[in-house]
Amino acid sequence: MVAGRTAAAAGNALHYEESGLNRKERDSAPESRIKTMLEQNEIQFPHLGIDLHVDSTAFQIFGIDIQWYGLLITCGLLLAMIYAFHNMRSYGIHPDRAIDAIIGGIIGAIVGARAYYVILEWDNYAGDWKRIFNLRQGGLAIYGGLIGALVVGCIIAKIRKVRLLPLLDLCGAGFLLGQGIGRWGNFFNQEAFGCNTNSIFGMTGGTIQNWITNVYPTTIFYQNFGKTMDAATPVHPCFLYESFWCLLGFVVLAICGKKFRKFDGQIFIMYIGWYGLGRFFIEGLRVDSLVVGNMRISQLVAGICVVVSVILLLVIGGRVRRMGSDYQLYCNTEACKQMMAELDAKREASGKKAAASVALDSAKEPEDETSEPEETSEAKTDAPEENDK
Repeated sequence: MVAGRTAAAAGNALHYEESGLNRKERDSAPESRIKTMLEQNEIQFPHLGIDLHVDSTAFQIFGIDIQWYGLLITCGLLLAMIYAFHNMRSYGIHPDRAIDAIIGGIIGAIVGARAYYVILEWDNYAGDWKRIFNLRQGGLAIYGGLIGALVVGCIIAKIRKVRLLPLLDLCGAGFLLGQGIGRWGNFFNQEAFGCNTNSIFGMTGGTIQNWITNVYPTTIFYQNFGKTMDAATPVHPCFLYESFWCLLGFVVLAICGKKFRKFDGQIFIMYIGWYGLGRFFIEGLRVDSLVVGNMRISQLVAGICVVVSVILLLVIGGRVRRMGSDYQLYCNTEACKQMMAELDAKREASGKKAAASVALDSAKEPEDETSEPEETSEAKTDAPEENDK
């Protein structure tokens, strides 16, 4: 019995050493949190006392599984679009023209995010074309989505004659809102987590434990970095960190867009820097990163984004300050004001036309309503004649 306990303790100690936890963390970690494999749909936050059973499938329609992952991404996109349409006028954007660019950008984002991920993980998709198009289980890369959205959205904006920089400003804050909501799809799929931790926010789950035990040792990340993982120890919920960072950034950028925007394109540049800053540090915790050699692709891109955005803000901001009153935001220009006046006049004319059409329809009386009283009056006049006879 004593030997069994000694072996178990040694095994737990080995788990902690492999997880990168120091002796102090190992000694302070409650034994009750070192558990066996959980059920596949069970998710725990041990230090918070949270134990949930969640299914990655939300519901079924005609036998087709609808995943929480797709629902939450869709919800994020819809909220971002609502925010964008609500604020288009303040940015000087023609909504009827911009809708095409926004929808095209969404399509480009989905295609770009999947293509980016599949290309960097081609060994896992080669020869299985059906799996490439299966998005319900995850496998979207944010930076690929951003590239796809910019390419398609900018082309359509050019065709529809929509000012690009104000549109990008509006989309920047919307991106953060959509990403902050969409990241919770990773929660239901039990993915986008990091290395082992004893943090109060540490989480674990049946799918996570299974991935660490059976899949992680075969990944390119493990082969290149050699970082060991313990399935019995909680991991960093990187999706939670990123969701909070994105939602906080949305609030910051929305306020800056209303009160502190000095030049067109400023908010989008801030978006690139804000998201890149958070992603750089969060990506450093993850063990499912897309890698080439010993380099995390997303972390490298995030670092470049931060540096480039800071340089652009300083250079363009300085130039605008030197221009003084000679520089105007597009929404304050005469061309924009004239476009908005024409849009208002067009909508007012359409509204009057619709109201006149409704009034005309309501003024018409059906023919059957006018014919019935005539028949009734004739019947009433015939009755006395019969009585006289």
